[in-house]
Amino acid sequence: MPFVDHRLLLAVSLWHRLRSMGGPGLVLLGIVDNSVIPVTGSMDVLCIWLAARHHEPWPYYAVMATLGAIIGGSITYGLARQGGKEAMERKLSKKRASQVANKFERWGFWAVALPALLPPPFPFVPFLVAAGAAQYPRKRFFGSLALGRGVRYCIEAFLGFHYGRGILRFLREYYAPALSILIGLAVLGTVLSLIEYLRYKTRRKGPQGKPSQAAA
Repeated sequence: MPFVDHRLLLAVSLWHRLRSMGGPGLVLLGIVDNSVIPVTGSMDVLCIWLAARHHEPWPYYAVMATLGAIIGGSITYGLARQGGKEAMERKLSKKRASQVANKFERWGFWAVALPALLPPPFPFVPFLVAAGAAQYPRKRFFGSLALGRGVRYCIEAFLGFHYGRGILRFLREYYAPALSILIGLAVLGTVLSLIEYLRYKTRRKGPQGKPSQAAA
């Protein structure tokens, strides 16, 4: 399929560009992955790949990946915080928005730190949106985000540095299939988010396209 081939070629080109940039490439990808368009698993693969080359000490790549995640996460958090609970309710139903807010009141710090630590394909951006919409304190937000992402990328960079030969051999051998899977996961996440948004828009409208009383 030409569309898939074109998308794959574009992804390969971007991958080569980011990989050649080293640490700054991790920062740029982290900003995109945590704010604009989540690219499932891409940060993990790039962090491991760069650390496996031994061009820099592995903590350097862990720090750069965490920095990118913090910058990107702060953008998403800031936009959601500015929109408040109304912004969250536009993406979720009122019931789910209330549940998310209650979770932040109950779990607080760990409501961001634990999802930030979990590996792909676990979705993380919704938690960034929820934290901002729930007006979660900035300092606690940045602390929890830095802890979760920092631990995750430290583990990955450490593994990449110490077991790099086997990892690089695997990535080179299954380069195209692995990249296709990452693209597929990113597309699937986008499609599911769109479906959820359209379902919520439908629930907000009455039978003749008018806002329902529950949404009023």
